[in-house]
Amino acid sequence: MKKQIFNFKTLFLLVLAGITLTSCSDDDDNVATEENARVAFRMVDAPGDFDEVNIDVEEVRVQVDAEGEDDGWIILDTEAGIYNLLELTGGVSQLLADEEIAPGYAGQIRLILGDDNSVVVDGEQYALATPSAQQSGLKLNLNKELEAGEAYTYTLDFDVEESIVVQGNGGYLLKPVIRLSAEENSGKIVGEVHPSGFRSLVTAKNASNTISAYTNEDGDFTLYGVPEGTYQITIIADETSGLDPITEDNVVVEDGEITDVETLFLE
Repeated sequence: MKKQIFNFKTLFLLVLAGITLTSCSDDDDNVATEENARVAFRMVDAPGDFDEVNIDVEEVRVQVDAEGEDDGWIILDTEAGIYNLLELTGGVSQLLADEEIAPGYAGQIRLILGDDNSVVVDGEQYALATPSAQQSGLKLNLNKELEAGEAYTYTLDFDVEESIVVQGNGGYLLKPVIRLSAEENSGKIVGEVHPSGFRSLVTAKNASNTISAYTNEDGDFTLYGVPEGTYQITIIADETSGLDPITEDNVVVEDGEITDVETLFLE
C-alpha cells in the first residue's frame, strides 16, 4: 500500500449524499461472521514535549494459533502511512487495521515501522533512528482467545515522552513504548477543558495507573484504555496561559464504559 502523509486537521471531508462519516474517535459497530473473529487496532498518543513526532507505520501482524496457519503470523490489511502522533489527541485515533481472521489463541501482535520516522523540535526536523523495529516489528502481548462471531478492538497508546531518546551527538532515537489495551477490559474518560485557546495536559491517576492526553484546539480530550477504578484527574494548562492546575476527584471508570466528566473550568 502506498504511504501517505496524513494531516488530521483535514479529516472532515465532504462526502456523497446519504453516506455518514464519523470521527476516528467513534466506536465502530464491528461485527464478525459466525466462522471468524474480527480484530481492530487503533493508535493514539500519550503526550510529549515536541512539535511533531512522525511515525512510519508499514504493517500490523497478529500471531494466532489457528487451524491452517503454519507459522501463526497473519498480515493484516494495514492503513500504512506516516502519522504525526501529536495529532492523535482530543478524541482522534488512527485506525491501523480492522478485519476478520480465523479464530484461535492470539499470542502477540507486531507493529512494523519503516525508515521515515522523524521528530520536530523547535521547528527543526530530525530523523529518528530506529534500531530494530523495522526488521522484526514491535512485539506486544495479546494473550487472548479469539472466538468465532466476536469482535475485538485494541488501542495502541504510543508514549511519546518515553519513546524518544536524546542522544549525546544531538540526534534522536526511537525506542517505542506502547501501552496496549483491550476495549472490553478498559474504559474511556472524555470531557472538555475551558478556556480552550491553548493546549492543556489531562492526566488520570490512581495508585496503579497514570494515563495522559492533550486537549485539542476546542478543548476536547479523550483518555483511552483506562483500567476500571477510581481516578483523580489533573488539568495543567500551557504555561503561557497563566492559569493554575485544577483537579477533579473520585472519577469512576468501568470496563467497556465511557465516563464523561463534561466541562472542567480552569481558573
